Amino acid sequence: MTNIRIIFHLFIKASTLQRKRAILTVAAIAWGTVAILMLLAFGEGLKVQLSRAKRGMGENIAVWWPGETTKVWQGLPQGRSIRPRLEDIEYLRGRMTSASGVIGELTSWQTSLTWGTTTLSSRVTGANWEYGEIRHHFPQAGGRFLNARDEGEKRRVIFLGNQLAADIFGAVNPVGEILLVNHTPYLVIGVMRPKLQMGTYKGPDEGGATIPITTFAAQFGQQRLSNIVYKVAHPDDMPAAHLQFNEALASKYRFDPTDEAVTGVWDTARGAEITNNVTFGLQIFFGIIGGLTLLIGGIGVANIMYAVVKEKTREIGVQMALGARPAWITWPFVLQGVAYTLLGGVFGVVIAVTLVSLIALVPVEGNRALEFLGKPTLSWQIAAATAFILGTVGIFAGYFPARRAASVDPAETLRYE
Repeated sequence: MTNIRIIFHLFIKASTLQRKRAILTVAAIAWGTVAILMLLAFGEGLKVQLSRAKRGMGENIAVWWPGETTKVWQGLPQGRSIRPRLEDIEYLRGRMTSASGVIGELTSWQTSLTWGTTTLSSRVTGANWEYGEIRHHFPQAGGRFLNARDEGEKRRVIFLGNQLAADIFGAVNPVGEILLVNHTPYLVIGVMRPKLQMGTYKGPDEGGATIPITTFAAQFGQQRLSNIVYKVAHPDDMPAAHLQFNEALASKYRFDPTDEAVTGVWDTARGAEITNNVTFGLQIFFGIIGGLTLLIGGIGVANIMYAVVKEKTREIGVQMALGARPAWITWPFVLQGVAYTLLGGVFGVVIAVTLVSLIALVPVEGNRALEFLGKPTLSWQIAAATAFILGTVGIFAGYFPARRAASVDPAETLRYE
């Protein structure tokens, strides 16, 4: 207990004698802490935003488009067009046990939409009612997406993308209004909730409309699917779903199931994995840059400690000659290094949290660049990483100068100038 009191007394005395150096050291560590926290916070914000954006189109889905065979199969020539029909959706659902959902799409790219005196041409998709959940077409309050009865009864109901709704109806609530689709009246039942969407295969969902696939087939006279979408519960199930899809389609339309010109799909689960790796790499990069900045501050602490050791060489020698224990010499320096580092860390955290809070108040609506980049986000992982780096820097910044101080030869200090 006596040793601890002596060590703390020497530590406080040394700290008060080097106030200016202590202030500059704390400022350097604070700056390093702000740098690492802000870089990691921006990296985390980008990661969160990219995660939201990649889920905008749907999660764990694969998209397939019709193609032509490139291989001869069972006496049939290459170059045959494979175009599944509307009834093939139920056929695929019965054979794709690894998929949690299978839907078809029929698309009209230039469809006349009229409300009052406003007429514009837009994309209209005919889809199964499960399309809303699989493709994340979530309705705004007061509306809904298509349901099973809409599809079964071929109802003339339409669900609008939020941007399309604004272009047609302006400030008027579209839900309950009658919209003419190629001069045929449809009831607007819902408007899509605004969402961030990184992937697309027909254009942003906000600019299109969706009607029941059975209604689309009846009005437009189209039975052959524009594309097929299937979903799995977990990314690990996607390879099995691909295999089942290829085998089921190849069995019915008689083509080689390994013919990638026909069976090729857009696998968003694989794309999500790549995105995760990219964001993880960015976070590591930001962390390295911030860590190096903090390390420079730690080197500054160590240099100051070395300068203190050099200035106090004669004093240290006298203390050791009078019987001072090695711990009385080393621990005050270690405590100084840790204290300066942690104090600078606290100031840095306060500044960083303040900056993050202020940036969070900046509106990003309507600015696609800011919406995509997201806002800096502090997480417990960032706090843990910063605390670990600060603690490591503080210990090493005090340890090496302390070790040098403890190795001083009392006899040699008498000749030191």
